[in-house]
Amino acid sequence: MNKKVVTILIVAVVIPLFISLGVIIFKDRSFMFISLLITISALIPVFLSFEKNESNTRKMVVLATLIALSVVGRFIFAALPGFKPVTAIVVISAIFFGAESGFLVGALSALISNVYFGQGPWTPFQMFTWGIIGFIAGFPYISEKLKSNKVYLILYGVFAGVMYSLIMDIWTVMSLDGTFNFARYITVAGIALPFMITYAVSNVVFLLLTIKPIGSKLERLKIKYGI
Repeated sequence: MNKKVVTILIVAVVIPLFISLGVIIFKDRSFMFISLLITISALIPVFLSFEKNESNTRKMVVLATLIALSVVGRFIFAALPGFKPVTAIVVISAIFFGAESGFLVGALSALISNVYFGQGPWTPFQMFTWGIIGFIAGFPYISEKLKSNKVYLILYGVFAGVMYSLIMDIWTVMSLDGTFNFARYITVAGIALPFMITYAVSNVVFLLLTIKPIGSKLERLKIKYGI
């Protein structure tokens, strides 16, 4: 089967299925097990894209550094709810290293940083949400637009903020009784609107501030080491 097809199936079908099982079957009691399944699933597309050469090791080191940077950034801005550089770093990772890498950086940023912020049944949803934001940003056409045009970068920052809020609102609704109620979801989304705006503004600010300094370094690393 084509690697791209496998990757899309994992991200769009397998991981959401794991999350659904965690909520519906395990009643949110096995969230760490679900988080582990998501981590393993996120690693598969990255390894499928690898070839047997030294540049792969260097790429993993760079991705690990980006994850660490994302986690530290979330710690530093812990006092400002919703105002975090995580999404910006996830998107930049995807722009320069592709959709698979973007998903991995997003998912592991959520899992690792929640060691400090608190693990819970929300962790798998955060892993998927930040992961899918990175995955979409890594599509070739989208990544080229984001890299070269600030207008697209701003729009994607807003889109990512809205997307993060709306997906996490699904968890909020389902966490109440394990079912999804659309009317309740609309109410929750309305209540969360100020947070959605904060997420969007935060994403735009951090993307505009970090795309050039981090992006230029990643571009040099790609050229120097053939990543």
